[in-house]
Amino acid sequence: MFSSNLFQEILINPPHNGANDLYVVSGYASAAMTFRHVQKLRTDGININLHLIVGMTARGGLSQANHRGFQKLVRHDFVNAFECSYILAPPPVHSKVYAWFDGKKPIAGFMGSANYSQNAFDEKQRELMTTCDAEQGLDYFQSLTGESVSCETQEAEDFIQAFKVRYHARQKRKQAQPYNVTFSKSMLAISESDHVRVSFVSKGNIIPTRSGLNWGQRPGREQNQAYIPLKADVYNTDFFPDVAYSFTVEADDGEVLICARAQDNGKAIHTPENNSLIGKYFRKRLGVPEGELVTMDDFLKYGRTYVDFYKIDEENYYMDFSSLIRLQTPDFWRPAQ
Repeated sequence: MFSSNLFQEILINPPHNGANDLYVVSGYASAAMTFRHVQKLRTDGININLHLIVGMTARGGLSQANHRGFQKLVRHDFVNAFECSYILAPPPVHSKVYAWFDGKKPIAGFMGSANYSQNAFDEKQRELMTTCDAEQGLDYFQSLTGESVSCETQEAEDFIQAFKVRYHARQKRKQAQPYNVTFSKSMLAISESDHVRVSFVSKGNIIPTRSGLNWGQRPGREQNQAYIPLKADVYNTDFFPDVAYSFTVEADDGEVLICARAQDNGKAIHTPENNSLIGKYFRKRLGVPEGELVTMDDFLKYGRTYVDFYKIDEENYYMDFSSLIRLQTPDFWRPAQ
């Protein structure tokens, strides 16, 4: 049995021993975990094919941030190397099974309590896993494929939207939310512990020309490389995950970014897959051509010099960079288990 070092034992060691296909059935799962896992193996020079069925969506739904994150991984980041499906009809599936193969050859199988989430695999909660027969694990996975739908289908999209409506209706009736959230008219008022404001303006009331969104504006760099700077009053708190963790950020315009903290003390938020992604994103929002310097005038014309982050759970965040002063209604969901 395994009760510690689960990330290494269950998710990293098998591909180092020849496995290249992973079949996962997990009650709950997160896009941030998927990105971190596959990207870590790619850094090690190992490519895998990951097949994921999320089982508890029939009961607990799924956050729009996670849904969009899964779609992004399927369509862009891990094309032809990742597929994700949801169980939408009851009864829900609470099982957690991991079956590793090398083609048709079974390599290792595991089952137990750990969902495919960073909380479960990084000992933030107590989990227990044990070995099982990989072929039986694959048989179980395949027995559920007829009941699951791909995250890319319209049926999945309609389900996510329907769950979103039901969720907000239920919470309005309660007049209270988990995570210290309460409704006020058409907006959500969020306690200070669930919200931070991050400014792009540095000391001297300027936009730096060689850091932040302009980090790539120096010789030898791709000019769109960028990061969101965090000040000490933010990076010295536990609002954002530790440097080792990935997290999903859903912006007010619907864009989804897989992010992580970087630099000393985790004082920067970047897109670890490619540092230019975040730079291109903000240039597009500001109306600045790709590769060009971002200036204070660009922010003033846009009408905003900061972003607001709202913490949904340890792996999901909502980011408001809207140019107009308007009421925001972020989507709040069940945290990854």
